[in-house]
Amino acid sequence: MDYRGVRMIENTAIDKDKLDKLAQLAVYTGVGLQKGQNLLLTGPVESLPLVRLIAKHAYKAGAGLVTPLFSDADVTLSRYKYAEDHSFDVAADWLYKGMGDAFDNNTARMAIAGDDPMLLSEMDPEKVARANKANSIAYKPARERITQFDINWNILSWPGLSWAKRMFPDMEPLEAQTRLSEAIFLASRVVEDDPVQAWKEHNSALREKTDWLNARNFKDLHFTGPGTDLKVGLADDHEWMGGASQAQNGVICNPNIPSEEVFTTPHYLRVEGHVSSTKPLSHQGSFIDEIRVEFKEGAIVDAKASKGEKIFNKVLESDDGARRLGEVALVPDSSPISQSGLLFYNTLFDENAACHIALGQCYSKCFKSKKNLSQEEIRSRGGNSSMIHIDWMIGSKEIDIDGVSFNGEIIPVFRKGEWCD
Repeated sequence: MDYRGVRMIENTAIDKDKLDKLAQLAVYTGVGLQKGQNLLLTGPVESLPLVRLIAKHAYKAGAGLVTPLFSDADVTLSRYKYAEDHSFDVAADWLYKGMGDAFDNNTARMAIAGDDPMLLSEMDPEKVARANKANSIAYKPARERITQFDINWNILSWPGLSWAKRMFPDMEPLEAQTRLSEAIFLASRVVEDDPVQAWKEHNSALREKTDWLNARNFKDLHFTGPGTDLKVGLADDHEWMGGASQAQNGVICNPNIPSEEVFTTPHYLRVEGHVSSTKPLSHQGSFIDEIRVEFKEGAIVDAKASKGEKIFNKVLESDDGARRLGEVALVPDSSPISQSGLLFYNTLFDENAACHIALGQCYSKCFKSKKNLSQEEIRSRGGNSSMIHIDWMIGSKEIDIDGVSFNGEIIPVFRKGEWCD
């Protein structure tokens, strides 16, 4: 089988044992699949070898039904090349409503990333922006179940050929794919003899950081460094989280593989100052670099970028909450992903290389009284609401972070990109 670079794993140099370990890790540690629980799985058609392994381990774990849904790069490009104009203002709302219904019935969610992150970089940016907006609106019923942690979910990656060539343009395609697979396996800890145990230890280390931050209950975080002087107010009753999390259905899962961050919810009205990105942002096929924004009373009032500025400003127009923060996350420069020196063009990896902020929807689980909070209760605590959630990196070894207590005490949190404790 071979179409647009899609090859069965037997024809690649991807380590089959490590791929199997990744699938097993995704089922048992990533999504934390429960016996009898259904699993909804999405991914590029190229990731079929990984999907098959995940299905094998899911059924071994007692899954009720595994339902895979596939996307295809050529089908996506055909829309932008040949579809009529009205096509870019519609989305498959029926599909997302069905996904929302599935989540309401305790179906677990798993997503595999693997397509070329810059797939749409040469398409009409106006059409890309319209299609993204329509999709964000249609996806809301399903997305809310995710951001509210109603169910256990997980994201992991497949080393797609086009993605690999994007990262390693000077290599032959299969050599690049092998190199990307090695980077994914290393970042996901499946190079360890026992990846599940390795993740238990990693989760424990992240828990030490969240416990430290929660005990101090900072009012604000103050980021300073080249191009950055930003004070991020934290939401009332905010809670820091990282690594393994307990979903509302009681299942403990690791939403992101890999994950090096601890994160919480900012107050949507209390962000002031200016900040510059430290790594490029690849957003739904568009490349946005050297972002520089200014916040006043929680909202971005000025935004510039050396590349992709038009797309970035279109994102900010998505809705009323798109100019405000829904997440702030801390990642040390010593993160294995940062130390790899690689730019993945993929937020799942790049956000785990540096401290970052996210525009848009907050995670309602990041509150101390986090059970069954209404939208009004989340808002009253300072949680932002939006159809988008877009992470971009603002950390580096040149960034310092201070915590500001409610009595005005300044406590160092990061110095030169590393934890102070």
